[in-house]
Amino acid sequence: MTVNADSNRPPLGRARLALLKRLADVVCLPSSRVNGFERAMTGDLLVEMLREAAPADRLRVSKRLSALTDIPNPLLRLLLRDDPEVARPILEESVSLTDCDLIGCVREAGPEHRRMIASRRHLNEVVADALIDSLEPATVEALLQNGEAKLSQAGIEAVVAASRFHGAYIPLLLRRGELKPSHAYVLFWWANPECRKLILSRFAVSREVLQETAGDVFPLAAAEEWQDPLVRKALQFIERRQRNRAALEKSPYASLDEAISAAAGGMTRQLASEIAYLSGLKPMTGAKIMTDPGGEPLAILCKATGLPRSAIRALWRALKRPETDFQGQITPALERTLMVYDIMAVDRAQTVLRYWNWALSSALTPTLVRAIRSGDDDAIDTYSPPQRAAMLALAEDFGG
Repeated sequence: MTVNADSNRPPLGRARLALLKRLADVVCLPSSRVNGFERAMTGDLLVEMLREAAPADRLRVSKRLSALTDIPNPLLRLLLRDDPEVARPILEESVSLTDCDLIGCVREAGPEHRRMIASRRHLNEVVADALIDSLEPATVEALLQNGEAKLSQAGIEAVVAASRFHGAYIPLLLRRGELKPSHAYVLFWWANPECRKLILSRFAVSREVLQETAGDVFPLAAAEEWQDPLVRKALQFIERRQRNRAALEKSPYASLDEAISAAAGGMTRQLASEIAYLSGLKPMTGAKIMTDPGGEPLAILCKATGLPRSAIRALWRALKRPETDFQGQITPALERTLMVYDIMAVDRAQTVLRYWNWALSSALTPTLVRAIRSGDDDAIDTYSPPQRAAMLALAEDFGG
């Protein structure tokens, strides 16, 4: 019987595995044992070997280097863009990655890499913005769930805009400390009932401190005949009175209550505009409130303007909305609306209403309308917070 000489040879791969380990060991040596040039040279050799190595071998090297504070850049770039499982030890555990390393990986690697980066500890605003730019729901959700990540105001605003189409973002956004009232009041328009309730309870704040602080400015502005538009607009937000007395003098109705009663036969555009004016609102804000399918804004309108609870049902009928279901039970939407009316304080309801009016009617110039339609992210920074809120809240209305 002839014995094949090849059968006596050791299996292939042992030398490669041993060399990969030795090279990784050299890269991991402290600076007292190996200088920067030697480390870089070894890293280059290791890169060439890893390009042809099996995934399991590349994973071993990745795990070995994950604790290293100074990984040669070509080696780092290769491993970060490798298969997700190979990149995972470094992406999840390495503390040596710079913002440039992470942003490069965000832009050049795959969705799973971005999701892992989104879960990293102590993630800063620059990297977070790059992750948000991907508009990948899994990545954005992981980022919002990461309590140790810091989000910029521009990043939060981008996610707020995207939440119109990805409702799962909304409850996650409401847990973020970076979320401001300007964002929350916009989110409200497309949030579900539970999130709306949370927004009202968290962001419907009192203006008592503002009213006390600016109380002496009102007579000064009146003495100047309210000629300063910036002062007038700010004081309109702060003042206690909600109904518009000037509009009442020009109105064919004796009061806001009477205008609502006149709508019993059906709401018209003209009557809706009149109700808005008498309520101290722009017609655009009134239209947004009355066309909202949830109904909660109607409760805010009625409570802020001092209307009785029965006014909600009057408006409900005028807008031809069902009050009861086929079993004769009150509809969930109307029940929620009445509950919001019952739990909201007048001053807090006025804060919400005035912010909506401030945001939704703020300088809707042709340029701003074009930005709404085109989603001009670069132009957003040139607008004030209420203008940006208008862009987000009215995007659907303007075909955005």
